Amino acid sequence: MGFFKNLFKNSKIWEDVDYGDEDEEIIYSRDGIDFHDQVQRTRYIAECLEQIKEGTTEIDRLRAEYERVTSYLKDMEEIEALPDSERAEINSVARQLVNYEEDLEKFRSRKSPLTDEQFASLRRREKEIPSGLEKIKENERMAVLIRKDLRRLDGERKALAFRENELNETMENMRGMAVIFTVAAAALLTILAVMQFSFDMEVYIGYFLTIASAAIALTVVCVKYIDANQELERSSGGMGKLIQLQNTVKIRYVNNRNLLSYLYIKFECKNGRELEELWNMYSREAEDRKQFSENSSGAERAREDLIRLLRKYRIADPLRWVDQIPALLDKREMVELRHGYILRRQTLREQIENNNSLARAAKDEITSVAKAYPMYAQEILEMTERFETEGSVSED
Repeated sequence: MGFFKNLFKNSKIWEDVDYGDEDEEIIYSRDGIDFHDQVQRTRYIAECLEQIKEGTTEIDRLRAEYERVTSYLKDMEEIEALPDSERAEINSVARQLVNYEEDLEKFRSRKSPLTDEQFASLRRREKEIPSGLEKIKENERMAVLIRKDLRRLDGERKALAFRENELNETMENMRGMAVIFTVAAAALLTILAVMQFSFDMEVYIGYFLTIASAAIALTVVCVKYIDANQELERSSGGMGKLIQLQNTVKIRYVNNRNLLSYLYIKFECKNGRELEELWNMYSREAEDRKQFSENSSGAERAREDLIRLLRKYRIADPLRWVDQIPALLDKREMVELRHGYILRRQTLREQIENNNSLARAAKDEITSVAKAYPMYAQEILEMTERFETEGSVSED
């Protein structure tokens, strides 16, 4: 059969076939064919047999589809004929399935704030993150306090250094003033002595006032110098303690900074705020995925319950109705669905009839050829029988 189709596929055996009109007669054309030539005769009969086979095969396929559509329509009748209580049970399960599917669709269509890689990374450290986040936040707070302490200590050190400079200047000034007062007193005493011994003047009161003034001035300078020196000694001791405390705080700062650096690397974040935001997003995402899993399980249970109910109520193809939930819940959807099935069945019936007509026309043509050329009737009969047995025709 395939041999003849390939060898003579350009030959026109029938003409004016309109598949859209069932009433139009299929007319085979024998023009230009010499039935006394075995090759042409065999080719013609083989093509007719091929047409019969193709029509039969198509009819089988169409009938199977026709039976499925008929089964769907029968299922619809069975569903609509159910008592109200049984139909309500089916609708209740169907609504549950719809609700689950809507929730699942919302989850699928939403935009996740985390990539799958980020979610997997956070999930691996799920048990460590809460304590790690608390540790990071505590150390960040400590870092702020340590920096404040360092700034305060640095300010105190600078103030103390400034005070030491003032005290040193005060002591230096006191020493200068002591020299000035001493020199001035010596000069006055010298002048008084000259006045006494050269001019025989009475200068005892001058001596007394000069010595008294010098004594008082030197005493004041000495007291201030001693006070400044004592304060300087105390300041030097305070500076040492301050520097020691500052060094201790610096060590704490370095340790704190190193610990935070390690924690940032460990939890793959820049700071505690970023980790907290990631953790909050992960918590919401984990809850959403948990809800998705529960909805998936619920949808599967509802689907199984719906199939079980439909089978219980003699529905031939329950799986079909799992995908037709709107028709179960809305009569208008059911009417529209039925209308579609009726149109499909009508179209299938027409196609089956068309293929029947094609097959009958090919069979009638073979019979007509056998009658027109009785000397080849036996050969045609053998070709037909061989075709029915083997499914193909070979050239004798």
